[in-house]
Amino acid sequence: MNSGTTELAWSKSSYSGSEGDSCVEVAVAEQAVHVRDSKDVTRPAFAVGREGWGQFVRFASER
Repeated sequence: MNSGTTELAWSKSSYSGSEGDSCVEVAVAEQAVHVRDSKDVTRPAFAVGREGWGQFVRFASER
């Protein structure tokens, strides 16, 4: 699921800090949500299935 991440539309949270570099970036694709470090976008991204991403967001929003 990690192939083809260069043509994805990456976005980051508005809560990523004043410099915009204290966050992760995500790109939503048909089968997965790709995640990368906004401080070093040259490092490999990883992908999470859309169902797993939904579970993570629900969990995080309850904290």
